[in-house]
Amino acid sequence: MITIFENASVLDVEAGTLLPDRHLVVEDGRIREITEAPVAASDARRIDVAGRTLMPGLVDSHVHVTAYSANFTELQRTPPSYVSAAAASIMGGMLDRGFTTVRDVGGADFGLARAVREGLIRGPRLIYGGKALSPTGGHGDVRPAGIDAHDQAYNQPGLGCIVDGVPAVRKAARQEIRRGAHHLKIMGNGGISSPTDRISSDQFSEEEIAAVVEEAEMANLYVVVHAYTARAIKRSLKLGVRSIEHGNLADQDAIAMIKERDAFLVPTLATYRALKDEGVEAGLPAELAAKIDDVLDAGINAVEMAHRAGVTMAYGTDLLGAMHRRQLSEFSLRSGVVPAADLVRAATINGAKLMRMEDEFGQVKAGLSADLIVVEGNPIEDITVLTKPDTHLKLVMARGTVTRSAL
Repeated sequence: MITIFENASVLDVEAGTLLPDRHLVVEDGRIREITEAPVAASDARRIDVAGRTLMPGLVDSHVHVTAYSANFTELQRTPPSYVSAAAASIMGGMLDRGFTTVRDVGGADFGLARAVREGLIRGPRLIYGGKALSPTGGHGDVRPAGIDAHDQAYNQPGLGCIVDGVPAVRKAARQEIRRGAHHLKIMGNGGISSPTDRISSDQFSEEEIAAVVEEAEMANLYVVVHAYTARAIKRSLKLGVRSIEHGNLADQDAIAMIKERDAFLVPTLATYRALKDEGVEAGLPAELAAKIDDVLDAGINAVEMAHRAGVTMAYGTDLLGAMHRRQLSEFSLRSGVVPAADLVRAATINGAKLMRMEDEFGQVKAGLSADLIVVEGNPIEDITVLTKPDTHLKLVMARGTVTRSAL
């Protein structure tokens, strides 16, 4: 099947400009060509875009598709079959918001990715790292303080696994690589949803972090770190970590080091606002909610510093449970300090570059995967057009298949 988009205003995300009156041909799941002249093809499906914006599908670089609840202890006790069904529903919602690729940084695995690839689950392309690696008492350790037993079965639902010491860390990293991980994730700092750590605490020894980085680099992968504080960020970067997740408590030196090391920052403002508004209702234990204030207001300041310093940022949300519906709110939350064109890049080409897949998606360009959305309005002039899928998102095409259309 050949699909031809006619009369489209194609968004060049790198230049931040619209190219009007274009015709785009999709064949075998890829963009075959983009022309200024109408395309003759008798057997093609034709979609008249009528001057609307045709742009790359959105990329969310920080998700947890198995996190159907904000209570991670509950998640670990839930049957895998239920979690898979919940993940399918979550991913279908992501696709309907215009996200054609997501990067899962704790929880998703090769089975879910295969199910999406084979069409068994309706969802965006799923880039995954398997279980996030955490030390005992770290952000991936969801045991209450009085519980010592821990079921290490890999198929048990959960976002992380507990490993201590260089040999255990190396083995866990190699296991994720064996299972097809696209990246490795470590917990380098305390977090909100973990019951026994502090936001300010560093996690893993330098030797353990260096071991994970070495294993990743030998497999031509990279390491992602959960880190809030400036100290944790700088420590991770020094040891070779490439992707800083959150970064709310960064200072100028940490931001400068991210830029100097050509690393990526993935802020996730959406989750803190959501957790503040409705986290307890969504399952976050009330005793953990007090941690939110430690990072909520600082997040936007970190984003502003990073933008001014020229740090490459990707779009991330980190939402949990029912709060996944707020996935597009990150655009609005960053819009006060980041121009619309840069926000669009964060959610398209920057995400692709972060995943080292810019030759596969992230732009409207011949040869790339046909991951496309059609929106009413110009997001470069008004970023809010991307936040209103019910009225402004007119079509979603994922890997050459139209999954939603009002055209």
